[in-house]
Amino acid sequence: MSLRVDTMRWIDRHVGIPLCAVATLWLWLTHHLLPARKRPDQPREVLFIELSEMGSAILADPAMRRAQAQGVNIHFLIFANNRVSLELLDTVKRTQVMVIDPRNLLVLARSSLAFLIEARRRRIDCVIDLELFSRFTALLSGLSGATCRVGFHRLHGEGLWRGDMLTHRVLYNPHQHIAKNFLALVHAAFSNAPEVPYSKITIPDEWIRLTQARVDNHERAIVHGIISRAAQSAGQPVDLNAARSDAARLDAAGLGIAGGKRASDLRPLVLINPNASELLPQRCWPAERFAALIQQASQRWPEALFLITGSKQERHYAESIRTAAGGATVNLAGCLAFGQLPALYCLARVMVTNDSGPAHFAAVTPLPTIVLFGPETPDLYRSLGNTTPITASLACSPCVSAANHRRTACDDNACMRAITVERVLNALTPFMTEAAHAHA
Repeated sequence: MSLRVDTMRWIDRHVGIPLCAVATLWLWLTHHLLPARKRPDQPREVLFIELSEMGSAILADPAMRRAQAQGVNIHFLIFANNRVSLELLDTVKRTQVMVIDPRNLLVLARSSLAFLIEARRRRIDCVIDLELFSRFTALLSGLSGATCRVGFHRLHGEGLWRGDMLTHRVLYNPHQHIAKNFLALVHAAFSNAPEVPYSKITIPDEWIRLTQARVDNHERAIVHGIISRAAQSAGQPVDLNAARSDAARLDAAGLGIAGGKRASDLRPLVLINPNASELLPQRCWPAERFAALIQQASQRWPEALFLITGSKQERHYAESIRTAAGGATVNLAGCLAFGQLPALYCLARVMVTNDSGPAHFAAVTPLPTIVLFGPETPDLYRSLGNTTPITASLACSPCVSAANHRRTACDDNACMRAITVERVLNALTPFMTEAAHAHA
């Protein structure tokens, strides 16, 4: 169990502001009173910090790979409960990942101190803070011992004040995708000449393409078996060959997984992800809309099997949707380990999801995703994969930004309710028509 999001925001504001003031004064004094530490011409040990958003760890992957191309060692700092997101692409070696545990205040403070000691032991000389104006990460950057500290700065804007601890101030651009903003940070870290503000470059779309995850036949076969057992326990009249759990036997049975054919070509698998993190619950499309979507989609495409995904903690919520939807629907929440998601995405035909982590996790596979946006905008946070964003574009949307700490006063997410079932069905149609032909 971790600290609640609102608690962390309260701490970041009421404790973070005075601590940032003290840290700024400390850095100023040490810079002027102690012998200056020479800053290397080019960073050698680069640390990326992104604590709270698992999806952002995927969106930061192009930036990390660009830093790697400079011949540096990269490290990553993340909350302990989010570190699995870094394992989808293995860009950062597991031994190079450091964590902070947010279970409670005491553990948070202790693990933060441990990080500051470890950063010096690893001789981190450059910190790239990916967070949007978090005072906590500003403190970690400023006290890390790195001589090059890169992050977003409000400059003359009205955004959150978090001290003056950066050596490279990058202008956060709310008019371009966040993955390009992350690349602007990397440019600043390796810039040979100072810029005010950073970064004065054009970042083409080609730079933010994701590497695809490797999924072998054995992994697909294991996930295929899990789906089969879940379907059977739900009493679904389907036969997914649950007894055949290895790739060779599946291929011999005519499923063709080892030969490259998707198991979903036999019966299209449609993934439904109705959840979103507590960081912004306003991102959730109503549960009754997901149930109605499954009901109507089942009538249009009776050959499809609908799988509701989520974590163990979300299983009860997923079950309520499955019960309301009925039909060929299976509650898969909590049935798969995080590392098995790429295999699931490779077996599925399409996914419908709220704007949340799974949309970004699926981007490391070819899976088409239909992503529902409300309080945030796809212009900034769309998945880098094969995605179709849907948004109602109300006058009040998006209502969260870096300037308000991604906290909204909204208590009625009309922006999500304005997205109709019919609109999502229409977005599903091209993918399901193709699936129907393959099934036939």
